[in-house]
Amino acid sequence: MRFRDIIGQESVKQQLRLSVQKNRIPHAQLLCGPSGIGKLQLAIAYAQYIACQNRSEQDSCGVCPACLQYQNLQHPDLHFVYPIVKTDSADVCDDFAEQWRSIIIDKGYFSLEDWYAALGASTKQGMIYEKESEEILRKLSLKSFGNGYKVMIIWQPEKMNIACANKLLKLLEEPPQQTLFLLVSEHPEELLPTILSRLQRIVVPRLEEERLATLFAPDIAHIANGSYLAAQQITDLADENNQYFTDFVALMRRAWLVGVKQDYKALQELRQWSNDMADAKVGRERQKAFLQYTQKQVRENFIYNLHQPAMNYQTAEETDFSTKFAPFINAANVEPIMNELDKAERQIAQNGNAKMIFFDLCLQMIVLIKKK
Repeated sequence: MRFRDIIGQESVKQQLRLSVQKNRIPHAQLLCGPSGIGKLQLAIAYAQYIACQNRSEQDSCGVCPACLQYQNLQHPDLHFVYPIVKTDSADVCDDFAEQWRSIIIDKGYFSLEDWYAALGASTKQGMIYEKESEEILRKLSLKSFGNGYKVMIIWQPEKMNIACANKLLKLLEEPPQQTLFLLVSEHPEELLPTILSRLQRIVVPRLEEERLATLFAPDIAHIANGSYLAAQQITDLADENNQYFTDFVALMRRAWLVGVKQDYKALQELRQWSNDMADAKVGRERQKAFLQYTQKQVRENFIYNLHQPAMNYQTAEETDFSTKFAPFINAANVEPIMNELDKAERQIAQNGNAKMIFFDLCLQMIVLIKKK
């Protein structure tokens, strides 16, 4: 992968290129920022630029032996670590290397949910296990193939369990010579402080709306809020996004009917709604995605009250619902509602009882939606 293959991010590309040209490559770096903006792609292009035998000031050549190996993600000095879902026959990242290479080459930009789906484990959550730290130590103890840098790219390092993270501390502080760690994170605040202190942080910004508008319809570019992946998903997953919207409307409308209109038939409907959302077929990643979508819509409805269309990131259908619903999201309840949604998302992520979590959320919405 070359820098020219990555959408936007020119300032970050230049920062990475200069570190190579000036021979000042920090041995442990953290590329952090929102999902879908090209962090992993930048890490791979950076590693290829370092390995390229005929690089220019702007990019790797794309034709030397090292570049050709990088094109297939099979350079012997390039290693990846990522969350996995263990099975009886597969318990380290290398056991899933074929799926990993395929998703990067075929999809380019992808989410954690996409990765779990590629593993056939969309209803489960992955982790970077303790055994992976032993694999990292083993790989980095080997001699470099071309007497160059050995590169270890860790995607979603916040998914490392405590034992794995602790075993990497010394290696991050004192790595073997010409070893480069590139950690690619969406939630760096979830990393151990002792890990963070050993990394040089590179903040990767959201893409400019004007740049996305050259690739997608202007309204999609606006809603995507700087994420190429979000714009792609809005385009490709219109039906799924519509389902999130339908579920959001069902939750809020029925909570309003119970809380404001004392319509207790709607309470029974909310109980059924929570059971449907908790169904195992929905899967925890999809449940989390819905709760994230709902948080976004609560934010959009609160902002809608300011009557500043440029500040809203909604489809026409979502905006139409907000014309009636937005007045019920106000300064008195917006923060408590967001807190409840965030709590539900965290509990789902921690494998809590989904039926209890979603029904409790319904009860909280009933109380909060009538708060003024």
